[in-house]
Amino acid sequence: MELAITFIILTITIVLFISGKLRADLVALLSLLALTVTGILNVQEALAGFASSTVIMLAGLFIVGGGIVRTGLAQMAGRFLLRFSGSSETRLFILLFLVVAIVGSFISNTGTVAIMLPIVVSMAISMKLSATTFLIPLAFASSLSGFMTLISTPTNLIVSETLVENGFEKLGFFSITPLGIVAFVTGIVYILSVRHLLPKETGKRRTKQNGLSPNELIKQYRLSEKLHRVIIPAHSKAVGQLLGNLNIPSRYHVIVLAIEQKNGEGFSLLHNAHQEMAGPESQLQPNDILYLEGTPESVARFAVDYDLQIEPHDDTERLVSKTIGIAEALLTPNSKFIHKTVSEAGFRKRYGVNVIGINRKGKYLLENISDLSLRFGDALLLQGTWEDIEYLSKDTTDMVIVGQPEKYASEAAAQGKAPIALAILLMMVLFMVLDIFPTAVSVSLAAIGMILTGCLRNMDDAYNHINWESLVLIAAMLPMGTALEKTGGISLLSEAVIQYLGGFGPIGILAGIYLLTALFGQFVSNTATAVLFAPIAINAAIGLDLNPVPFVMAVAVAAATSFATPFSTPANALVMTAGNFTFMDFFKVGMPLVLIMFFVMIIFIPMIYPF
Repeated sequence: MELAITFIILTITIVLFISGKLRADLVALLSLLALTVTGILNVQEALAGFASSTVIMLAGLFIVGGGIVRTGLAQMAGRFLLRFSGSSETRLFILLFLVVAIVGSFISNTGTVAIMLPIVVSMAISMKLSATTFLIPLAFASSLSGFMTLISTPTNLIVSETLVENGFEKLGFFSITPLGIVAFVTGIVYILSVRHLLPKETGKRRTKQNGLSPNELIKQYRLSEKLHRVIIPAHSKAVGQLLGNLNIPSRYHVIVLAIEQKNGEGFSLLHNAHQEMAGPESQLQPNDILYLEGTPESVARFAVDYDLQIEPHDDTERLVSKTIGIAEALLTPNSKFIHKTVSEAGFRKRYGVNVIGINRKGKYLLENISDLSLRFGDALLLQGTWEDIEYLSKDTTDMVIVGQPEKYASEAAAQGKAPIALAILLMMVLFMVLDIFPTAVSVSLAAIGMILTGCLRNMDDAYNHINWESLVLIAAMLPMGTALEKTGGISLLSEAVIQYLGGFGPIGILAGIYLLTALFGQFVSNTATAVLFAPIAINAAIGLDLNPVPFVMAVAVAAATSFATPFSTPANALVMTAGNFTFMDFFKVGMPLVLIMFFVMIIFIPMIYPF
């Protein structure tokens, strides 16, 4: 009776996964609750997945991947290799696969696609090629990169953990790499052979509007034309003066944006010197460098009056640092700032930010800003500390911050730390390869290292990089394997595989397990598929007294070959949205690759991992 209930719950779970009407993590939780309520699992067994070392390890890997992204390490590697593509479309395809193989060896395929998508699109456009031609290959390459190392995809970790739970040795860090090489060669040859099947144009790409980055805003508002740098010599009349007492905006129509000091304290935002905000916070010192916004004539007049030295420069990037940010804000229809001047609104006193530009129906206003009356529809260019901008983004009563200030703040904080991220990554890989610590410990050390060294801004930034849906999905589905084993379901499926395919020998059983796993993987997440089929593969091998490694390798590979449907993996879904692809776009290109990978793997798996 319990076995029948377990199979009913499993069947309903799979149907819900395929239908897509409920989120995958919710389906997994409902399945877990059903197993608990019906008495198949007790509470300890049901919650065991959340304490699994696999789940802890995956959480750490998400954080490590976040550090790699934040510091720009992954983007640097991608851009470096893509420079060598030249004008050759074939070379670009090959380099695309190579870059994804490197990046995808250490972070998730979803993260790999997210990193590479803008790079690939920009490269294609610069080469005057159809960008959509490269998007499906990008998704496929990211899935194939999951065969490069033990940590490159959750399925590898799941099958390794399943081996350990059944008394066998865990997989090594590079155990699956030989299959990865074979898969990548197969993938490259296939993609180059079917380029004519790849969609060239599928309409306009649909992109989510996330706002412009700080550097893009600087270019859009053309701040370089109004930004000036002046040095305060030792003999200047400004030395020792309080910045607020100089009344620079009212006297010269110039805004002091920032100051660079030579005392080692770095670059810090100063107060906007509106009349009501003048104060003792900022005292000017010899050799201070002021960054000013205003017309050349106004800045020149200010410089003459205070014996300042104007320097030529192109330092708009100085407006954004680890502590200072720029963001754009839109006034809401009922904003209390409408019809008030910038000076009257008192943005500096209220929020700690400066208004350094206004976008009014496409016209950029950068002069005499303090005297301008605000209107509904105005977009305000704000400058302040990242903390103040983030605080302002949480208050949507009077204005709404456009974009993702938390993301840009984290990227700014991680500037220049790519070498540190690389060192941490190499350390983690070394610890895992040499088996110095348990894998979960090695990954956790690397994750903490990313936070303590500033590769990730803080714990909130680290948590934001964790894909909680995936963790809950895996943690909730792991007990399904326990339920199948407890009720005899795994033994039944294993015996069925042996009974119907045993006559074909180990190759027949291997092929049957691979095909069933690959079929499920087109409709169910690869992690859930691996959780279900890894125990079946091991039990089938034990029943025939064979080495279980080739069978679990078949599960790991087959579960990740999700090429035929756009919703089988988040990587496919990402490029589907970007390229406006249809189901058939994936099916006609992906289904042949699924079949080709089946025949290739059935040949190479026994060669690399003997029975």
